[in-house]
Amino acid sequence: MSKGAPAVIGADEVRAALPMAAAIAALQDALYEGLDPEADPARHAVPVDRGQLLLMPSHSRRYAGVKIATVAPGNPELGLPRIQGTYLLLDAQTLSTLAVLDGVALTAIRTAALSAAAADLLAVPGAERLVIFGTGPQAHSHIEALRAVRPLRHITVVGRDLDRLATFLQPYGDSGQGSAPLVEAGTAEAVAQADLVACCTTARTPLFDGSALPAHATVVAVGSHEPQAREVDDETVRRSTVVVEARAAALREAGDIILAVQSGALDPESLVGLAELARGTVEADVSRPRLFKSVGMAWEDLIVAGVAYEAHRGGA
Repeated sequence: MSKGAPAVIGADEVRAALPMAAAIAALQDALYEGLDPEADPARHAVPVDRGQLLLMPSHSRRYAGVKIATVAPGNPELGLPRIQGTYLLLDAQTLSTLAVLDGVALTAIRTAALSAAAADLLAVPGAERLVIFGTGPQAHSHIEALRAVRPLRHITVVGRDLDRLATFLQPYGDSGQGSAPLVEAGTAEAVAQADLVACCTTARTPLFDGSALPAHATVVAVGSHEPQAREVDDETVRRSTVVVEARAAALREAGDIILAVQSGALDPESLVGLAELARGTVEADVSRPRLFKSVGMAWEDLIVAGVAYEAHRGGA
């Protein structure tokens, strides 16, 4: 238990305390060691005038915590982030406040880290070609995270807004040099040559034709947690081994899953839990594409918040 005032850990400090490799390892270790995502409390989504208020509580033997996040679709037009949030980390024994962390930075890291943890179990070992949909913070984070688990050499970025796409590509101006992968703009047709596909958008309808996916490809889809929104089509789901964080959460929130079940493209009994995959009790069929659909769960925030807090405290 910490004494004194709670630590306040801002966005830059979260990123410094939580390198992507450390976040990936922490999530993997939690799954290997027996964490059960199905037992996590459900996300509470409260409609408000300009969007949603999200409450995401979780607890472990060491920590408890809650993320309070907001989703305001109109914010980008005002020059403000679409998603904002704060994480409150508590000591599990006393429920005393240990730290207040920037929730946006934490979410950007944990979402991509979980995708990388899943891709590490699903993607072919020599995966070199990534197609990424989206030009927001999650797209940047996914490039960093997926590079940590696979030897990416070519990254195609697909975006609807050409100005935002050009801005997104600027930090990769020296791409293709040395060990850096080539990062360039492209179209959805690039999935036909992809080893990995990452969907990191606010789209409500499918981004690409699932019939074009190579049989060896792995898709991670993270952009939606709404029952009526989807980034992948029925054909992608029908062809793939479908892996989810937790079956209950996916069938409650993931439009990519719910709509495919409703159309008959997916038998919900066939869903594979990420924890089962991590612990080796289930194996993915390598003769067909693999799809990991994430909605974002509170246990993920709690794990990486704890790692960030411990690193911050150790460096203070």
